[in-house]
Amino acid sequence: MSRLQYKVNSDRNIPWNNLPLLPIDEKIYRTIEIYEKLGIAKAALARLQGRSAVIPNQGMLINTISLQEAKASSAIENIFTTDDELYRAFSEKNYKSEGASKEVLRYREALWNGHYFLSQQPGFSQKYFIRVFQDILQTKDKIRAEFINTTIKQAGSGQNAGQVIYTPPRGLDIISNKLDNLIEFVNDDSKYPIDHLLKMAIAHFQFEAIHPFRDGNGRTGRLFNIHYLTKKGLLDLPVLFLSRYIIDHKDEYYNRLMAVSQRGDWKNWLLYMLDAVKVTSDITYNKINDIHNAKEAILAYIKKEATKIANPEALVEMLFMQPYTKVKHLQDGGIYAENTARKYLNQLSQFGVLDKKTIGGHHYYLNTELFRILSE
Repeated sequence: MSRLQYKVNSDRNIPWNNLPLLPIDEKIYRTIEIYEKLGIAKAALARLQGRSAVIPNQGMLINTISLQEAKASSAIENIFTTDDELYRAFSEKNYKSEGASKEVLRYREALWNGHYFLSQQPGFSQKYFIRVFQDILQTKDKIRAEFINTTIKQAGSGQNAGQVIYTPPRGLDIISNKLDNLIEFVNDDSKYPIDHLLKMAIAHFQFEAIHPFRDGNGRTGRLFNIHYLTKKGLLDLPVLFLSRYIIDHKDEYYNRLMAVSQRGDWKNWLLYMLDAVKVTSDITYNKINDIHNAKEAILAYIKKEATKIANPEALVEMLFMQPYTKVKHLQDGGIYAENTARKYLNQLSQFGVLDKKTIGGHHYYLNTELFRILSE
């Protein structure tokens, strides 16, 4: 990519206050290679949208796929939790849990809060970005002040570890103006008639380059990706498992971001993000199918082997709302009384449909098939 088409960051040790405003030169993305990749990504995303739209139990997608996205996005920031720990915390609605599970559940909460907030707004705004950031970090901070000396340093333990590789813009007015430019870019499709997937990829880089907050910019930017797709109607629900690709190609993700700022290499960044949409659309599509098929198979088995269970359809729906089920879930759902719920869950444990666990004096019933699918 010619530097004539994009003014790069000349000195990574000083704030990039000259970060170019959007849009970028259309010659950068109007290439056969990018458009071919764009067509493939759009087809994969459309297939996912078509499949998720006909799933009768949208709660299944809301609880399961979004929790996986939250786990993967947090892992990119080296926030790790086990599936078992995370799902138990979620089943308890235990947002007071400590450690990694707490961070992941905050991300999921921010995902849905942001989605709902945008559904009530005409478009994106600074208020949206600040709200998502505050939800993720549980803070009252806003755009970082000028005295905050933010730099991005080389990670790892190699010979370049700790060296500054990027310094984002500094100064409240500068950051705010660049964020407003980004917001206009994503909201105004008449002024900036760029395909939505390309616009998402361009805007994601720009947000990370602006780096408007003290911390949490990566997670906020990844939530923006999903929220943008739903706001523009490419998905009905924010269920794309996009962070899965980024964590599987984490080094490349950061290298591609740096390549734009240091060399103006937009081409490989756009190709990377289009690959991410294609691959994760396929992964999410297959997960939805696997979950749906497992649910149908278990329902058929219960009807055949446990004919005395009343209202098996409602029971199975609840079992696929989240990996861990408790007696209280069935009570709160108005499906069964306490003793009946306990009887049926214990019966399914005897059949091997569920795995009964006693942890801290509490009984949990693990849907082993759902757990397996989500853990793959």
